[in-house]
Amino acid sequence: MFGLGMQEVIVIALVVLLLFGGRKIPELMRGLGKGVRSFKEGMNEVEKSVRIDDAAPAPKTEKSEEKGKEAQAS
Repeated sequence: MFGLGMQEVIVIALVVLLLFGGRKIPELMRGLGKGVRSFKEGMNEVEKSVRIDDAAPAPKTEKSEEKGKEAQAS
């Protein structure tokens, strides 16, 4: 896990416990979970909008219409 051994993870957990206390940790984890969930929802919305844009036909411009007319005339 990120190149950390078990001893490093335990030391980090103890430091977090000392800094925030036992009562604040569940609240912090809830906030972290909500943030991750919100981030995932935002990413899903972006993916959906990209898929919709890819599926929509490209708008015709005057130049593309002129090229089509030229191709039909020849």
